[in-house]
Amino acid sequence: MTRGFVALLAAALAVYLPMVLWSLPFLSRLSGGEVMFDLRPTGYGYDDAEQIIAALGDVGRQYYLEVQHRYDSLYPALLAGVLLLAYRGLFSGRVLWVGSAAALAGMVADYLENAAVAVMLRAGPAGLTSEMVAAANIRTLVKSGFGAASMTLLMIGVLAWGWRRWRRPV
Repeated sequence: MTRGFVALLAAALAVYLPMVLWSLPFLSRLSGGEVMFDLRPTGYGYDDAEQIIAALGDVGRQYYLEVQHRYDSLYPALLAGVLLLAYRGLFSGRVLWVGSAAALAGMVADYLENAAVAVMLRAGPAGLTSEMVAAANIRTLVKSGFGAASMTLLMIGVLAWGWRRWRRPV
């Protein structure tokens, strides 16, 4: 592992851990146990979105926009950077290009999801429309799909690397 990879991984974890251990759980508690949009890989419908937004209240919606989205403005790029460097060390050729494309597409989808969720949060329960929810939901699904593909490829690469090291004669 290079120092650059370790530094990027540390930066990604420095953003990820407070987000999943503090910010998102705080929003969930504030909303009576609702699972936030970012953590719904299978998506959500209008009723789900309306329930979350209403349960968050003004304070929760503002917190989501100002705190959670601040973390989530850094994390997608950091994650993509970690994946790109990991793939570069694990793969070559077509697999490297496909994995890199998936990681970058996941990053873009995550930023688009954040923007769509922000629109819903700003609209509040009274201004929420089914079009807003559909736009955010599709971005969540796309982000989740590319994220799952990227992480699966990473696991395959790490397992293959480990297998080669284990099988290598001493």
